[in-house]
Amino acid sequence: MKCSVIKVPAAAPHDTSGLKASIEAGIIDPAHVVAVLGKTEGNGCVNDFTRGYAVMALKQFFAPHSADGQAAVSYIMSGGTEGILSPHFTVMSRSGLPETAEAGLGLKSLAIGVSRTRDFLPEELGRLSQVDAVAEAVSRAVHDAGIASAEDVHFVQIKCPLLTAEQIHEAHGRKAELVTEDTYKSMGYSRGASALGVAVALGEVGREGLRDEQICVNWELYSTVASTSAGSELSCCEIIVFGNSSAAEGPYFIDHDVMKDSIDGAALQRMIDRHAGDELIQVLAKAEADPSGYVRERRHTMLDDSDINHTRHARAVVGGVLAYVCGDPMIYVSGGGEHQGPAGGGPVAAIFRRNQ
Repeated sequence: MKCSVIKVPAAAPHDTSGLKASIEAGIIDPAHVVAVLGKTEGNGCVNDFTRGYAVMALKQFFAPHSADGQAAVSYIMSGGTEGILSPHFTVMSRSGLPETAEAGLGLKSLAIGVSRTRDFLPEELGRLSQVDAVAEAVSRAVHDAGIASAEDVHFVQIKCPLLTAEQIHEAHGRKAELVTEDTYKSMGYSRGASALGVAVALGEVGREGLRDEQICVNWELYSTVASTSAGSELSCCEIIVFGNSSAAEGPYFIDHDVMKDSIDGAALQRMIDRHAGDELIQVLAKAEADPSGYVRERRHTMLDDSDINHTRHARAVVGGVLAYVCGDPMIYVSGGGEHQGPAGGGPVAAIFRRNQ
């Protein structure tokens, strides 16, 4: 198996001109695309329709290139490019299968696996049923990538559903009990349950003893590689697993670290230093407003701002910090870090290309 990662700028959520140019230049083979991870310039909240707009445009763009394979492509759009974050698409391609690649050379290369959960009922969001379904799907994606050990998984990106007013109304008609009736809060519950699903699948959190009431309450439970983003454009969870495998080949590989807080740019710098001489291709990170209301003992107001959601503040902060470190604002930073790294911090991963 051979995987590659290409970044393509986007002038708007529906702009596929960069993709077209990359295909015409032979940089991207559309037949091998397995996932597209995007940053769109909406508000990243419940009513951010730029995500669905981008997915629709991407599906239409890739449809002519494959008669039957595009149904398997995962399109994960994260809304919100506050501050200096630059809208773009990260295109992931994969050719061959893990078992057919040359292995045993002692060198691990980037491996990508994809999967989906079933569709969820509104009352399942933010609860253990979502945790369990995600855990099972993450395990399938790890296997799909040919990754042998949880230690070789460095980032798990999930797009998960949220509650809309229509879904809440439908649930009321069935007298179903929801985890919340606040559509914005439902984003956090869905992100949190999805992240705990990653933690369970990778052995970071034990499933035994895990309870519904711990979701989005007990911040000591988290995954160091989970990145989850909620949207109204889907009813299931789309999952992309990034890791390294000896059953993969090629110049790309991935590493990760954990930011202790929103200004911990040293986490990314450590990776860059570890792989000095290799080319940094993309940065993937989570951003969160510290729920304590403090960053390094200094009070912040992100949680108190009634005009701008705290997830938007956090994306702008972390995006600026990491862009400064790597020198590129066209990076993937997703807001809302429930159970994704320690409270106030979050995972940051970097994809490199070896200079051979």
